[in-house]
Amino acid sequence: MPPRNRPTARQVRLGTELRRLRDAAGMTAREVAELLGSTSAQMSQMEAGIAGVSEARVRRLAAHYGCVDPGLVEGLVGMAKDRTRGWWEEYRGALPPAFLDLAELEHHATFLHVTATAHVPGILQTEDYARAVFAYPAPELPAGELEPRIAHCLGRRVAVERPGAVPYEAVLHESVLRTRVADRHVARAQLSRILRQSERPNITVRVIPFDVDGFAGANAAALYLGGPVPPLDTAKRDEPHGGPFLDTDPQLALFRALFQKVKSASLDPSRSRDFIHRLAKEL
Repeated sequence: MPPRNRPTARQVRLGTELRRLRDAAGMTAREVAELLGSTSAQMSQMEAGIAGVSEARVRRLAAHYGCVDPGLVEGLVGMAKDRTRGWWEEYRGALPPAFLDLAELEHHATFLHVTATAHVPGILQTEDYARAVFAYPAPELPAGELEPRIAHCLGRRVAVERPGAVPYEAVLHESVLRTRVADRHVARAQLSRILRQSERPNITVRVIPFDVDGFAGANAAALYLGGPVPPLDTAKRDEPHGGPFLDTDPQLALFRALFQKVKSASLDPSRSRDFIHRLAKEL
């Protein structure tokens, strides 16, 4: 397979996981290359995601590494076989690669968990809300960069709206719902959209009111994307302008615990909808 100019986050992740398996097996790249009839340079490219890897090679490597987790092996095989060119590809060259990587990860996720303390999560945003968020930084983005960001944000909705969409659970602090990133009309429309989305069978919205005692999670905004097995999950700080993807075992454990802690401070879905209804009536 020819080298890639810019591997996607999923392609890099596949290489990273293969390297982790090799490290756990106590084998060097040179040793594995000799077993495969390859070279150390080719191994480095594969583990960096620059070079592709076949299903057969993934299975062969897993066997050499003594991996006894069939779910993990099948998950890695699925990543190796994937040739999806999704809707996000139309933005290649128009947006930073991290935007495309996020959409691809959401497309393949088995569930999505998000906690928000500043902005409404991108998947739940209206067009006007997204426009206000992306237009805010100084200096302002030119229209040629602003409009693709807004369109991409709206395109991300397909991850939770398509047939058979995966579970999506959002925990929103009251500050997210009350902050007017634009005007009263935009705020009202945004609350209405959140309410409509919360009626979907796969979408759960929870609210943390201001008056909840003991909530010190103002910096807890995060997105957690489920993989085919827990070791292949991905987490990231939920920021409108990007942020690194995190996938080590300690990082994933931290974000799983963080989500559960934030969720425990929230109202149940029914009371959360009532809460949002009351806020909308105040506008």
